[in-house]
This record gives sequence, structure tokens and C-alpha cells, in this order.
Amino acid sequence: MSDPFTTEQRSAVMRRVKGRDTGPELAVRQALRAAGIGYRLGGAGLPGRPDLVMKGRRTVVFVHGCFWHGHDCRRGARAPRANAAYWSAKIARNRARDAAAEAALRAAGWRVLTVWECALREPGFADRLVAAARGQAAAVSIAGSS
Repeated sequence: MSDPFTTEQRSAVMRRVKGRDTGPELAVRQALRAAGIGYRLGGAGLPGRPDLVMKGRRTVVFVHGCFWHGHDCRRGARAPRANAAYWSAKIARNRARDAAAEAALRAAGWRVLTVWECALREPGFADRLVAAARGQAAAVSIAGSS
């Protein structure tokens, strides 16, 4: 299967893929802000550079896209047909990097919450997120069932 775009068009498409202030990240931030939970953006200096840091709670939040981080939901399990070897290796590297960052943060005494993109569509998402952020739930990974 060949790429339907020219090299210049593909480059323009890939430039538009954002690394911060994504839709899922904004939804998580909105839910925490509505609950009155304070956070800082971008955990520079912490392993894996978490998306959100709640320093007083010693909690960090990673907001993961299901495809990019290899979630086991329908969207994350979809294997690309074009350049399949590259993408499967890339997603495997992302998963290994995520696991190493989480282990390093836990070893340093941080609670790690991982919010998956598919969870945002689930009813009660905000309540589960707030409970986990406050330490009232043992959920480490907030994932949807889709």
C-alpha cells in the first residue's frame, strides 16, 4: 500500500501532530480544574516528562493516545498496513519507554496515573479521574472499555 500523499503533503500532515495541548489532555485538565485540583503542566526534570504534575499530592498524570502508546483497546490494537514494521517497532519502543518512566517515578515515591484516550468517552470518566487524583481510588490506569 503506497502513501496517497506526496512527500511534501505527508510532511505537512505530520507537522500538525501535536505533542501538547491535545484534545484528550485538555479534557483531563478541564475535569481536574472543575474539581478544584491544582496541577502544573509538563513535568520537566521528572522521568518521562508527565503531562500534569500535582506536586503536593506526589502524583503525576500521563495522558496517552491509544494508538501511539499501544493500548489494548480497539483503536490501540489497530495495526497500520503501510510501513507496518516501522510502526510496530515505534509503538513497542513507546511502550518500553512509558514502562521505564513509570517505574522510575514509582521508585522516587510518585503516584502515577495513566489516562487513556478511549476513557474520555466513558460515562463517569471525570468522577473516576478526580477520585484517582485525590488518592481515593486505587486506579493506576484509567481506561475505557471500547
